[in-house]
Amino acid sequence: MQFYKERILNAAQLKRLSEHKYSCTSASILDAWLQPWWCWLVSKTPLWLAPNLITILGLIVNIVTTLILIWYSPDARQEPPRWACALCALGVFIYQSLDAIDGKQARRTGSQSPLGELFDHGCDSISTVFIALGACIAVKLGEYPTWMFFQCFCAMTLFYCAHWQAYVTGTLKMGRIDVTEAQYAIIGIHLVSAVLGSDAWATKIQGLSCGLLATSVSFAAALYFIINFVTTFRDRGCGKNGSTVAGTSILSPVIPFSLVVVPAFIIFQKSESHVYENHPALYILAFGMVAAKVTNRLVVAHMTKSEMEYYDWSLLGPAMLFLNQYFNNAIPEYYVLWLCTIWVVANLMRYCGQICLEICDHLKIHLFRIPYPPAPLSMPTSPKHAERNATSDSEKSETEDSAPLINNNSISL
Repeated sequence: MQFYKERILNAAQLKRLSEHKYSCTSASILDAWLQPWWCWLVSKTPLWLAPNLITILGLIVNIVTTLILIWYSPDARQEPPRWACALCALGVFIYQSLDAIDGKQARRTGSQSPLGELFDHGCDSISTVFIALGACIAVKLGEYPTWMFFQCFCAMTLFYCAHWQAYVTGTLKMGRIDVTEAQYAIIGIHLVSAVLGSDAWATKIQGLSCGLLATSVSFAAALYFIINFVTTFRDRGCGKNGSTVAGTSILSPVIPFSLVVVPAFIIFQKSESHVYENHPALYILAFGMVAAKVTNRLVVAHMTKSEMEYYDWSLLGPAMLFLNQYFNNAIPEYYVLWLCTIWVVANLMRYCGQICLEICDHLKIHLFRIPYPPAPLSMPTSPKHAERNATSDSEKSETEDSAPLINNNSISL
């Protein structure tokens, strides 16, 4: 494990990445209902606007609105202003809508590429941390720190497992109740807090607070996902002898993520100054960015059909906290936690930036710019022709995404 690599991806990995075909199946309930809204929204999007720019704008809105919530309730025990909860609900809605149309915009402008898939999943891995944390603050889950820890890390783990499944099967699979449903449920939580106030979640029913009951629903959803996820190992992988797309063991991705979750729990339990209980938002952000980095590396390993390295320099952040505890808190844990957060955020940004630049250089494209005007779209002449030539679910959806836009006369051929 080198401290700094001049190039993260070698020539063989870049070649395999350029040959990668996006494959995704979705049975989501809300996705079908929201398609008209997404198609209308993308039809109003300027043709010069790059899909990756749409993605990053949505992420920035989500991060800023959540940070406002964290500012008013860093310990998730204080009641944040109602307008901050409403703003956070709007931020999640904007992020979800823009995240849904970036792929449509790419197909609409003929600018789809493996970089777009990687960039989208990378932003999703970061937003997962902020969305989960924002929901916990909205219901003042800091009153139950262990449950808050479980909720946030459960969200990160489920997102990681979704891409673990893709690494094994070659296809990203969405269930009937998946990320879209979770995001709209969280929007609903924020709206309740905006209307009734966060203290309303403290109301008890059968001895349990409404906040605990609301967040317990995610536990049932997690069980549903885990049951589907376990079938991945029953059916084995798509690689040689039932291995992953990279030919590695289907259990190998468990190690990198365990190196994030296990230290996070141990440091939380062993802290004499109760660093997590006193600063839960900062603690979850620090370990959440490490989880996002590990998830990004898994996505890259999937798209390049490469083995995933177990160790990463972002783990130096949690190691700071661990070693500080070992030496009886030679430095106040709060300061070490801030140092850990700064390190992991900087490490994540450097990794993402370098990966994007290497792929842009290889594919001869720009990250936030696309050719304008776009090249004319070539539509299949018949449904049979479209079905015969579609090699992946993304290609099948291209016709579905483009058809309503052409009917709106939003594309001039």
